[in-house]
Amino acid sequence: MACLVAPLRCTSSHSHLTLSFSISKAPIGFGAKLSSNAAVPTSRLVRNSMSQPAAEANSDTSKSEIPPDVLVQYVVLRRDLIDTWPTGSVVTQGCHASVSAIWFHKDDPHTLQYCSPENIDSMHKVTLEVKGEPQILNLSEKLTAGGIAHKLWIEQPENYPTCLATKPYPKSVVSAYFKKLKLCK
Repeated sequence: MACLVAPLRCTSSHSHLTLSFSISKAPIGFGAKLSSNAAVPTSRLVRNSMSQPAAEANSDTSKSEIPPDVLVQYVVLRRDLIDTWPTGSVVTQGCHASVSAIWFHKDDPHTLQYCSPENIDSMHKVTLEVKGEPQILNLSEKLTAGGIAHKLWIEQPENYPTCLATKPYPKSVVSAYFKKLKLCK
């Protein structure tokens, strides 16, 4: 038995994409046509944007309500390495720090919520940059002094601090530590 999927409608806006389609499980062969009077179930898929939690995309709440504080993971890379290392190597360093920060805090309530099945497709990360090694070490010290859990990734065997990543936090809790940093471009 084959399945025929026929798009009916696709609409898009800045916040999400809506795709409606029909599915027929009727036996079909090459050149077969779907009967126009056949009952065809319609399904609706909604893809959430990266800036909108899944529950928010599917709700009909008014704009006047204050949205919940979004969970965010900050990743900070070194600009001197971005300018001298292959791009893939720098991205890999950020991935190492990000995964490590999440793994070491895997039982933390914010990490559990951030990685939950209902939120896994709408994670929020902010990737920033600092000039070099002294700045990444200074930032790590400030985060430690402020009680902000993070992973300073030290590349081995070279023993270079290459980047850092926080565990997931509500944005309002950690954003002040990063407000003077530039977005990584």
